[in-house]
Amino acid sequence: MAETVRTLGLEAPGKLAFFTSDAEPAPEGGFRLETLYSGLSAGTELTFYKGTNPSLHSSWDPEFGVFMADEPEQAYPVERLGYMECGRVVESRNPAIEEGAVVSMPYGHKTGHTAGPGDAAVVLPGGLDPLLGIYVAHMGPICANGLLHAAADLVGHDVRALGDGVRGLNVLVTGAGVVGLLTALFAVSHGAAEVMVADSGTRRLAAARALGLQAVDERDEEAWQVAKARWRHGPSDRGADVVLQCRGQVRSLVTALRALRPQGSVIDLAFYQGGSEDLRLGEEYHHNGLSLRCAQIGRVPRGLAPLWSRRRLQAETVDLMQVRGADILEHLITDVVGFDEAPTVFEEIADRRREPLQVVFAMDS
Repeated sequence: MAETVRTLGLEAPGKLAFFTSDAEPAPEGGFRLETLYSGLSAGTELTFYKGTNPSLHSSWDPEFGVFMADEPEQAYPVERLGYMECGRVVESRNPAIEEGAVVSMPYGHKTGHTAGPGDAAVVLPGGLDPLLGIYVAHMGPICANGLLHAAADLVGHDVRALGDGVRGLNVLVTGAGVVGLLTALFAVSHGAAEVMVADSGTRRLAAARALGLQAVDERDEEAWQVAKARWRHGPSDRGADVVLQCRGQVRSLVTALRALRPQGSVIDLAFYQGGSEDLRLGEEYHHNGLSLRCAQIGRVPRGLAPLWSRRRLQAETVDLMQVRGADILEHLITDVVGFDEAPTVFEEIADRRREPLQVVFAMDS
């Protein structure tokens, strides 16, 4: 077992560094693991790399539920990035987790991790490729939670299955990044009548089509026009039944609202950093009586706990990985690189010299 742990962080904006610390032994009820793979969440992590993350300029007040300006919650150095990790247990003092087990946990880009007795981990079933484990603990549940919010929006508290908000319905997904494609796969697997994915990136659109999804190339046509033309429910009633908004750009939210049928809902999974000058709430949102619902992984819809929990969303993710894992490995996980290459990868993505779908850092490469 390694005696030290290397962690990827930032000394300053645009300046990545590896921080080294001593590996801690497993405490009573906890366990220690060595990382196999760590997935890059480019949309979130590059906000720290570029210095645009809201927590660098304001702080979250959990009691009042507001951000306080000019009171940074975080400052450089940022010693943790990432939340999609998969590792092998090398020491365990937890009877529920055996040594040698492969688990999924969100603990950041580092070569190893020591978990306490209260830390949640998902033990991967035998036969599931560990590379897919990067999605199980956190990213997959983010996407599943979008469907859960759609279900709560449609049927209220009586949500029996994850597909209750999309089954038999026409669904538009705006954004074909990792979140959008996984969310679209969830919608397909849970019985949506049709699922269209809109984006303008060549590689993203190719991946969507390879996954068997209908793709709208926004360089050639407006996604809202395609949705309104394709899905007609009756006189003056056109558009998607629900839009799952998965791209952190206000123009994408505008598209989502325009694409909806009257009284439809946008389920918003996106992380916005800038302003909203293009958002006109006096237009489609007002005239069509639309709903906008934020699906944030910090909570399930009100009234659905404890039946629906993070643990259940993780189980739903495992189910999706077992059914569509081979496709995800082939078409979504595009770049598997050694951990030491991380600084170069960040720089190339920030400079648009590399446009991956999913980068994974392999610790043994």
